[in-house]
Amino acid sequence: MKIFRISIISIIILAANIVLASGGHDIHSVPHVDGTTLSILWTIPFAGILLSIAVLPLVAPHFWHNNFGKVSFFWALTFVFPFLIVEGYSITLYEVLHIVLLDYMPFIILLLSLFTISGGIRLKGTLVGTPLLNLIIILIGTILASWMGTTGAAMLLIRPLIRANQHREHKVHVIVFFIFLVANIGGSLTPLGDPPLFLGFLKGVDFFWTTTAMIKPMLFMVVSLSLIFYFIDSRFYNMEDHSKKPSVEKIEKLRIEGSINFLFLLGVIAAVLMSGIWNPHISFTVYNVELQLPNLLRDILLLTLTALSWKFTSQSLRKENQFTWFPIQEVAKLFAAIFITIIPAIAILKAGTEGALYRIINSVSTNGEPVNYMYFWATGILSSFLDNAPTYLVFFNTAGGDAIELMGPLHHTLLAISAGAVFMGANTYIGNAPNFMVKSIAEEQNISMPSFFGYMLKYSIPILIPLYILVTFIFFV
Repeated sequence: MKIFRISIISIIILAANIVLASGGHDIHSVPHVDGTTLSILWTIPFAGILLSIAVLPLVAPHFWHNNFGKVSFFWALTFVFPFLIVEGYSITLYEVLHIVLLDYMPFIILLLSLFTISGGIRLKGTLVGTPLLNLIIILIGTILASWMGTTGAAMLLIRPLIRANQHREHKVHVIVFFIFLVANIGGSLTPLGDPPLFLGFLKGVDFFWTTTAMIKPMLFMVVSLSLIFYFIDSRFYNMEDHSKKPSVEKIEKLRIEGSINFLFLLGVIAAVLMSGIWNPHISFTVYNVELQLPNLLRDILLLTLTALSWKFTSQSLRKENQFTWFPIQEVAKLFAAIFITIIPAIAILKAGTEGALYRIINSVSTNGEPVNYMYFWATGILSSFLDNAPTYLVFFNTAGGDAIELMGPLHHTLLAISAGAVFMGANTYIGNAPNFMVKSIAEEQNISMPSFFGYMLKYSIPILIPLYILVTFIFFV
């Protein structure tokens, strides 16, 4: 009953946070790090965990599979210990608690809930991975992603897509285009789709502004990638021997099992929306880290829904779905190190023109006027390697931080920031959390996914970058 232990422990941690908060702290004397004083050398541990993810699975696959958690822990300590010595106990504790309580814990709790709930839904029946069927599944996921999140849509449909293509010799490209569209670009139309858009919603961007503003660049990307995918998949399909394809006699009618989990998915959406809309102005502090009541309640609700899904879904269904905990464990351990080591990079970016990355900040404006295509590329490239939510927020604030003005006179600037953060998460496995989860699930099903650099060099750079260039000229120049 691992899910109950995880949920109970997490609830205890959240409750403990509230108890700890009862003593209170002076939030006006927060001991935060000054990004203007940080050298770019502080980002070495972050580069280290990224290189480990990229290189070790290639050069030492057995070691990596058994020790990626220890490698993640090593890089986290490589940052924390020197930071503790240089910045002191108070700043280090605050920064680590801040990133863990406000970013990592909500992030992993949401992923855990979506992973567990969607893993309890099984599309039963015969699916044959023809180019047309594959495109239909991907497009359904792309549409769903804006309303149930890229993670929810990806976790719901990745297993049926893999089963449909079990007989295919060439299927890696199918998973890659699924990552492009379902795990990233599909989340463009609402704040529910992707975390950076939800941050914009919390900052005052209208819920449906995203829908009306992003629809054209999203449709351009979706139509372009769909045509490219259909051409590539058809070519591979015509090269293959289809004698192993399910015969007509073996075809089983499609049906959905574990449908109660759709109710739990609706509960997840409602909990996320509640945390963004309801504001009772009640908060608690844990060592100067302010925890808003709606966010705490959201996380408790998500853990409760996770436990209910585990309880009311038969284990035989999960077994047929080939559900295991490994993908979420891998994401939890690797992203823990990423979130910890990303602290100095985000602090430097927040320092703006006074930080070590001032050239990037300066590149997005000329004589005080925004350069929209640079906002698109700067936000996008950084979102490919950093967490796209804080990256979005940095450039949102760089552009003035006034949602009314950004939706009005600076409409194209906000669009550039939004599109860069959402679209370019597809550039790398770590650009968006579901990318890595989809990769991990595919590898569990013996699909040999490309390496970190292989994914970029063979797929994202040659396919996505030319489309981004076209988006630049059509929408931002």
